[in-house]
Amino acid sequence: MSKEANAKKSGTILKDAAILFIITLIAGFALGFVHEITLPAIEAQQLQAKMEAYRTVFPGAAEFTEEDILKEKLLAAPELLTSKGYTNITIDEALSATDENNNKLGYVVVVTTQEGYGGAITLSLGYTLDGTVNGIELLSMNETAGLGAKASGKEFKSQFAEKKVTEFAYTKTGAKSDNEIDALSGATITTRAVVNAVNSGLCFIADLKNGN
Repeated sequence: MSKEANAKKSGTILKDAAILFIITLIAGFALGFVHEITLPAIEAQQLQAKMEAYRTVFPGAAEFTEEDILKEKLLAAPELLTSKGYTNITIDEALSATDENNNKLGYVVVVTTQEGYGGAITLSLGYTLDGTVNGIELLSMNETAGLGAKASGKEFKSQFAEKKVTEFAYTKTGAKSDNEIDALSGATITTRAVVNAVNSGLCFIADLKNGN
């Protein structure tokens, strides 16, 4: 191949590379621009989903706020849970639930456990000042359809509602007391993960109440 042909070929390659670079650059800017535009809408949807979950576990509340004491307790939560034997579990959020007159009604706590059969399970827990568990709501999970995924069903979740207990336990032989939860058939790992997550939330709230 002649020098002129080699030079022409090299020029073509450089030209193609430059065009590809420009296209990639423009595409990157375009994606970034679209992301910036859609981000507020995505965040608004996520916030709405959270608020709906909070109201599900605390329907009587008008507002959910994060107090300074709750922020402090969140920082200390990992050490607290570890000391109580709860591992691979985190307290993600803690909020005070108040009525229209800003009277405190209780708390909403968001907990994530890594102990699910399919990985992380995140749930919210509502708790009134008189020590009653309002209920729980599953926010996210990847459990097996028809088995562990039933944890998000009303039948399973309702077992935690309106219970004045300090800790739950699961059973495979039929619940006989308020603190017992019927295990999901074929999904003991999921059941245990949810129960431990709820108990971690109750542990956090108990420590919060003792501190106040």
